Amino acid sequence: MSTAPRPRTTTRDPDELTARLTAWLGTRLPGARATRTTVPGSNGMSSETLLFDIEHPDAPVHSCALRLAADPAAYTVFPRYDMPRQYRTMRLVAAHTDLPVPRTLWLEEDPAHLGAPFFVMARADGRVPPDVMPYTYEGNWLSGATDAERDHLEAASVGVLARLHDQVPPAEAAFLSAAGTGSALQRHVAAQRAYYDWVVADTPRSPLIERGFAWLADHWPADPGETVLTWGDARIGNIVYDGFEPAAVLDWEMAALGPRELDLGWMIYLHRFFQDLTEGSGQRGLPGFLRRDAVESRYARLTGHTPRDMEFHTLYAALRHAVVMLRVAYRQVHFGEVPVPEDADALILHRDSLEAMIEGRYW
Repeated sequence: MSTAPRPRTTTRDPDELTARLTAWLGTRLPGARATRTTVPGSNGMSSETLLFDIEHPDAPVHSCALRLAADPAAYTVFPRYDMPRQYRTMRLVAAHTDLPVPRTLWLEEDPAHLGAPFFVMARADGRVPPDVMPYTYEGNWLSGATDAERDHLEAASVGVLARLHDQVPPAEAAFLSAAGTGSALQRHVAAQRAYYDWVVADTPRSPLIERGFAWLADHWPADPGETVLTWGDARIGNIVYDGFEPAAVLDWEMAALGPRELDLGWMIYLHRFFQDLTEGSGQRGLPGFLRRDAVESRYARLTGHTPRDMEFHTLYAALRHAVVMLRVAYRQVHFGEVPVPEDADALILHRDSLEAMIEGRYW
């Protein structure tokens, strides 16, 4: 991975955003001001996050985070940003589990205030494993931790998935069901195929991604298993840690109903994505961390459910990630940060690993 400037994700002016946020806060807490606003620099390529403090004696909390639907002028990663859906999901998880989901404060659906719908939540103190540069690279707090500390973090993070899957009644999360017919897994994959078709509606198509979808059809699980609430973007980069314990579970925009293995495959593969990049740069990375066999064993001990069809689900995770990365790359093309490619597959950073999965030579 290069150390090139971070790809552009917004056209919004931070000072103007702060002024508009202060004006909106006055409608909820007359006289309140937004101060010390910052934008996290190491994580997130989709919805925008703004960290700020509220200056007001009656504020429910003073340190806050705001999640704002993506800037429609910034070549958005997803076709739709449903902030009420995310807000409702977080409140559902908070109501039914003991997971450290940030306290939600306000939902604003009127885009007039900040240019798009948003919600405000309490901010959690702690550390997040960085995406840029990845936590697998040398020089950050997680790569510099001891093996025992990383093992503790891994166990606690798999525990987040186990508790989520076991504690939230799926019937309460029916609003997260994808449209269509068939099993939850069939509808999930169909929605991802529709997302891919949206990504390439006016750009070159990816032969590799289309091979991936064909592979899924040819290797469909005989029994997809029970349906649970899945986090969606289930990775350690979406957890704030106090020491090595989860202090806040973030980013619920990809939450959906589906089999448990959707989250397990995503957690395992997203680490492998960073690990492969790190090894490709000549560094050792964290080869003993979040290993597939260890994650599966930990999850089975915690839940009594032995993960199955994991070749399917890890490849599906890599495929879903490829679609997102293709869209992010096309956004860079849109902003003139990279040239228009002759080969769409060249825009997929993990092209080699996805090809290896399809050909059965990765694991």
